[in-house]
Amino acid sequence: MTDAIADHVRLSPGPVDLSAVGTDAAPGFSGKKADGEAALAAMAAELADLQERLWAERTAGSERRVLLVLQGMDTSGKGGVLRHTVGLIDPQGVRITSFKAPTDEELAHDFLWRIERGLPAAGYVGVFDRSHYEDVLIAKVRGFAEPEEIERRYGAINDFEARLVAGGTTIVKCMLHIGAGEQKARLRERLDNPEKHYKFNPADLDERALWPAYQEAYEIALERTHTEVAPWHVVPADKKWFRNLAVGQLLLDALRGLDLQWPVADFDVEEQKRRLADEAPVA
Repeated sequence: MTDAIADHVRLSPGPVDLSAVGTDAAPGFSGKKADGEAALAAMAAELADLQERLWAERTAGSERRVLLVLQGMDTSGKGGVLRHTVGLIDPQGVRITSFKAPTDEELAHDFLWRIERGLPAAGYVGVFDRSHYEDVLIAKVRGFAEPEEIERRYGAINDFEARLVAGGTTIVKCMLHIGAGEQKARLRERLDNPEKHYKFNPADLDERALWPAYQEAYEIALERTHTEVAPWHVVPADKKWFRNLAVGQLLLDALRGLDLQWPVADFDVEEQKRRLADEAPVA
């Protein structure tokens, strides 16, 4: 029922026009909200099993790991994906890294320096809540880097991701595509509810005022960094349940694609069974 989602949200090669991608759609899924929530819940057992296999493989020397990149405008639902989708996986095997404004130390290095430090170790499912793409999005829109440097960064990102994949990392990149109207409604909801005031920052409205520039920056970044080894997926994010389901399906597909196996015992299993059976009673 959900297998078609990945094909529908995977970005096609060539020029990107985000205005042509519906933000309130549920591509590849014919059910309603309740069906989507049930479909996501039904993934839990397999996700947990595959994540444990990934973790177990590291004990046999495997370098494989998964990196989920979540990128999107404010209120697009990165936190919701973490709670409802990534939350289905054993937290012991998950590493979440959130990239805020760079520190002075980070600014003293190349933009990928802090990204390297946030990468998941072997056996983990790593999640980037925002990512190295901030350095070609907000940096471009706000002019934090010169145009020549932004141009260099597209190529640097492609080289970086290709190196990660060659070293055993499976990358799942998701742009959570929210509409301007839906974002306005979610920001208003935060303002109307005192319990959500902590989520609101007046700077959010400053960024919203630059919506067209951000959409253009996303289009360029998606087009320039959509590669065979690390493709982009544009996930409609107005329907929270579909957003969560789509990312869940992409993560499940990535884990399935690794053909994960339980490590073979490096000891004589039958001998250990005999030792256990023959041991003296414990006082």
